[in-house]
Amino acid sequence: MATIVTGSSGLLGSALVRALRADGTRVVRLVRREPQGPDEAFWNPAEGVLDPAAIEGADAVVHLAGASIGDRRWSDDVKREVVRSRVEGTRTLVRALTRAGAGPSALLSGSAVGFYGDTGDREVDETSPPGEGFLAQEVVVPWEAETTPAQEAGIRVALLRTGLVLSREGGMLPKILPVFKMGLGAPLGSGGQYWSWISIDDWVGAVLRVLRDPGLCGPVNLTAPEPVTNAEFTRTLAQAVRRPVMPLAVPGFVLRTALGEFAEEGVLTGQRVLPRRLSEAGHAFRHIHLGDALAAVL
Repeated sequence: MATIVTGSSGLLGSALVRALRADGTRVVRLVRREPQGPDEAFWNPAEGVLDPAAIEGADAVVHLAGASIGDRRWSDDVKREVVRSRVEGTRTLVRALTRAGAGPSALLSGSAVGFYGDTGDREVDETSPPGEGFLAQEVVVPWEAETTPAQEAGIRVALLRTGLVLSREGGMLPKILPVFKMGLGAPLGSGGQYWSWISIDDWVGAVLRVLRDPGLCGPVNLTAPEPVTNAEFTRTLAQAVRRPVMPLAVPGFVLRTALGEFAEEGVLTGQRVLPRRLSEAGHAFRHIHLGDALAAVL
């Protein structure tokens, strides 16, 4: 038996593949180039190309492919690519899953806490409705909806609503670390927006738990149990690198000028997300407190 992984060259996918292989699981990576060996299979999500035979005999699929959200300014073309890469990729994969003969019995499909929109200081969990804005209504809601045919076909589907992943190998942390090491870290905007975070080790551990627990289906929040405000994140990261925090916050208009539309939904607003499903399942997080997570990551 094998686990199929899409997006396996990204930060999350590569960490998951390493963990699965270390655990003795055979991994088959779906790639968009010529496969190199039996542990790779070709697909072209933009053109809807994936031979159902490529996933037959596998026990599960972890679908993590999708264009980066925060690496570029949000032009209309970038926003269309963000949506299209997720919707078309999930549609292609689900179509193959439902047509495969002895296909996988579980699909873990990537998602994001952006589903909840701006929650202010209100706590939300997997039972909470979607919020407003581009990320919630135009990205995550249609992205998750593409998994419906798999659920209707009797496949166990888990929607991995991931928060801010802390890793030195990629994501946000390596981009802001040099600023903090120079003693220039500062809260962003009001600093009161919540950032729901999770260490890379805990993210991998949570995905492995979802893979192995048949009772975990539907939305599953992949965040640490203690989300923090941006101001608290700033203070904690500054302490981790033994540097002071700048006395003044970075004004919102400066961030909007520098980052464009992404600043509003990706930086100046946030989600106070709780991992209720994992907690109720008795899942043990390695890093509950942000300071411990940063110490381990750094």
